[in-house]
Amino acid sequence: MLRMNRESSSFHSSDTLVVVDRSRRKRIILIAIGAVAVILLAAFLLMRGGDEAAPAGGQGANGRGQAPSVTVVVPGRQTVTRTISATGSLGARVDMPVGVAGEGGMVASVLVQPGQWVGAGQTLAVIERSVQSQEERQLAAQIQVSRADARLAQQELERAQALVSRGFVSKADVDRRVAARDAANARVRVAEANHAQSRARIGRLDIRAPAAGLVLERKVEPGQVVSGGSGALFRVAQGGQMELLAQLSESDLSTLPIGSPATVIPVGTTQKFTGSVWQISPVINAQNRQGVARVALPYNPALRPGGFASVEIASGSQQAPVLPESAILSDEKGPFVYIVLRNNKVERRAVTTGPVTSKGIAIVSGLDGTESVVLRAGGFLTPGESVRPIRQRA
Repeated sequence: MLRMNRESSSFHSSDTLVVVDRSRRKRIILIAIGAVAVILLAAFLLMRGGDEAAPAGGQGANGRGQAPSVTVVVPGRQTVTRTISATGSLGARVDMPVGVAGEGGMVASVLVQPGQWVGAGQTLAVIERSVQSQEERQLAAQIQVSRADARLAQQELERAQALVSRGFVSKADVDRRVAARDAANARVRVAEANHAQSRARIGRLDIRAPAAGLVLERKVEPGQVVSGGSGALFRVAQGGQMELLAQLSESDLSTLPIGSPATVIPVGTTQKFTGSVWQISPVINAQNRQGVARVALPYNPALRPGGFASVEIASGSQQAPVLPESAILSDEKGPFVYIVLRNNKVERRAVTTGPVTSKGIAIVSGLDGTESVVLRAGGFLTPGESVRPIRQRA
């Protein structure tokens, strides 16, 4: 039995050795595979780093030039219209407030509504005039009385002149009758003047439009009592002409000539209206350093006084290079472009941008138009880098 135990112990020890040997072999194989993978990954990274470094330095692994290709353009110079953008409020070009010109009274009727066109002198409202009409009739009758007295004085003068030659009437009596005749004629003129004055007062009871135009506001109703202190009862836009009061900076106003064309777009619509600058404010606001440019506009129902609108004013033109947006880069130092020199080296060039046109962005300073400017991929270049320029037509 002792022998059997020894044999069994020996058998189990041999199995344990086999298991340990297999586990160690498997671990060695895994370690070898991992090492090979690390070596391959390192080799791949080194090869990729070498490929990326070749274009940057202009030299590949084989020592030959591998400069990247870039598209360049020589922009030249074009005529660029300088545009000033602003906002402002719409209003009547000539806004006429209409009120009571006479003594006033109770409004008998209102004859117009806002939005209605009126002619020069057209009656807008009528004030009750019964008392004034009676006074006018009284003065008209007084004229008739004065004229009758004048005719009687003239007849008496003529009879006295016929009798003076016979000695029945003295020359002094004739002179008195001449004076009476003249006084009677003067009273006629006074009565006529009083009558005309009364008619004028009655005429001023009609509230009339001072000029032809468009009624913008009505602030009176029948039955209302008005007077000279009631303020404006109507507002009329002369000729229906409108304007935009554009708020511009002091520097923009200094370069803006009278007659500059402008395009106005009211808020809430895509309609565009063409006008021109007809007046520039001679005063600058001390708080915001802005002034007003008044843009004249023809009448259109979409142009409502008091509304808000944007405007673009063409303030002149200049010759400047024009580049697409992709060619212009920007950082904390400002806008810049990359240009390719004669030795195919890249150079950074700071620029000042100007108006945005349908063809691109104007370059006000920094370029003269004869440079080869990189159109795209400028963000992947560095100053001094060698490139292969491919010229594109401007």
